[in-house]
Amino acid sequence: MERRTPPMNAGERETLEGWLDFHRSTLARKCEGLTDDQAVTASAPPSGFTLIGLVQHLAEVERNWFRRVLGEEVPPVHPDQPNGMTGGFAVPAGTTLASALGTWQSEVEAARAASAGRELTDLGTIHGQPVSLRWIYVHMIEEYARHNGHADLLRERIDGTTGV
Repeated sequence: MERRTPPMNAGERETLEGWLDFHRSTLARKCEGLTDDQAVTASAPPSGFTLIGLVQHLAEVERNWFRRVLGEEVPPVHPDQPNGMTGGFAVPAGTTLASALGTWQSEVEAARAASAGRELTDLGTIHGQPVSLRWIYVHMIEEYARHNGHADLLRERIDGTTGV
């Protein structure tokens, strides 16, 4: 996935989408060149975070905020999590990085489709509260930025790669 610098002088929607796509592509870059074993390694103990778990989590987040909150009735991507883990962080045996990235990319495309044609002021609902599409974009940028920081640390511990 190509990482483009977000527009520096654009309208609000284009700026928000540009920053979100920048962070989406950053996550993909953090995973490039890893084996499945490396991508499922919890490399920053005591945290159990893995890169595959982060990818799965962000697929879940994409589905939740852009589809479920905006009114589409779809189940969670990863509904059954062992050991009480939630949000896609648990990685079932046999999960490959390619399959996790494929599911995530499908959710990114579905998120784009779900938000296309909507206004930034259009509302969805979360926990009985109205939330605007604008707020969802800002939240998603924050969510990716935070988790890309986690991905930086995981990747550095796995193979020393930094700054991708």
